[in-house]
Amino acid sequence: MYRAASYDELIDHPVEMGEFALYEFKACGVPHEVVVTGRHDIDAARLCADLKRVCEWQIRLFGEPAPFERYVFLVMAVGDGYGGLEHRSSTALLCSRNDLPAPGAAAMSDAYRGFLGLCSHEYFHSWNVKRIKPAAFVPYDLRVENYTRLLWAFEGFTSYYDDLALVRSGVITQDDYLKLLGKTVTQVMRGSGRLKQSVADSSFDAWIKYYRQDENAPNAIVSYYAKGALVALALDLTLRSKSRGAVSLDDVMRRLWADHGLSGQGVPEDGIRRAAEAVSGMKLKRFFDEATEGTDDLPLDRLLHAVGLDLAFEAAGSTPVLGVKTANDGDNVKLTQVLDHGAAQRAGLSAGDVLVALDNLRITASSLDTLLKRRNAGDEVKIHAFRRDELMKFRVRLDAPPVDQAKIGPAVRASAAAKELLKQWLGRG
Repeated sequence: MYRAASYDELIDHPVEMGEFALYEFKACGVPHEVVVTGRHDIDAARLCADLKRVCEWQIRLFGEPAPFERYVFLVMAVGDGYGGLEHRSSTALLCSRNDLPAPGAAAMSDAYRGFLGLCSHEYFHSWNVKRIKPAAFVPYDLRVENYTRLLWAFEGFTSYYDDLALVRSGVITQDDYLKLLGKTVTQVMRGSGRLKQSVADSSFDAWIKYYRQDENAPNAIVSYYAKGALVALALDLTLRSKSRGAVSLDDVMRRLWADHGLSGQGVPEDGIRRAAEAVSGMKLKRFFDEATEGTDDLPLDRLLHAVGLDLAFEAAGSTPVLGVKTANDGDNVKLTQVLDHGAAQRAGLSAGDVLVALDNLRITASSLDTLLKRRNAGDEVKIHAFRRDELMKFRVRLDAPPVDQAKIGPAVRASAAAKELLKQWLGRG
């Protein structure tokens, strides 16, 4: 017989019934299970070994014992899918069956690395969200939307630690981690919404904007997941460099766990700053005002340099660009988003337009990139497009690809102190 202590506990423990594969391991003595539904072939021993390392690192970060007596990864393997939802003692995950480790595969694929990151993210929520909660969520009021300006900390900090846990536990290499971190920086830099909306506003507007995105979303909003992860990075490196390695974001998370996770007392809107100031002895109001309430880019180049790393940006390729995002509609190409200040926006193209021809040559799902590759940045091209049932003509001056792809690597000249900070930050522990 299973019994829930409350309605909240009941709805926070999903149940899997049917035919599935079951794999088991222990992390810090706690039983963990991986339940996989859907057709799959899998190196179960490798998956369990990797998850064990990640889970044990997270448990030890906050301190044993784990806050649950049993944990279950509920995995639905499909042809194409990705996502997860955290619960107090489990997580429900959706993945492509190709994300799971194949039997006999020696190298770690990007897909499997991504799946481990997803598992790590939802597992970290066992502490940060399910037990350390914003005061606005204590208790949850399921009748209305609950608003807080702190999602940048609860989702963003979790997004920071998901990949960090992989490298700290030794599941991925430092080079792999820096590539993943570079992708997060790139994701944030490619949205002009980061210059218009703060992560605190994005958190508060989650119900009305982030989860109801429209064609103008990249130009108007910033992800509190992705930029929140960069705020966590900036805070972690700030604490480490100013304290010469004596204090880090790990200490802040442990303080939040002691003050709020164990007690069940919600985190007030200024609680993250207060916890960081308490463990570091630093005055951090300016940092938090600029990083969470402001819209300027974070000083990541300076902060990364302090730990012996260089941040550089390069173009993703050489093909000129329209400054749009597209989707295939059969064999047609439809504009789903037109980016601020891009070639298409300047010419008057709009989201929803269906591209027909470029310089009188038909545009198809397979030909657009080929047509653009034969042009140069600065060329003016003629584009025909349907807007609703009207055929329209536009003159578009093509842009060079933006220099917005982040690359993070060891600095050419790094001091011994910086190298030591890097070792402390990304070393196993």
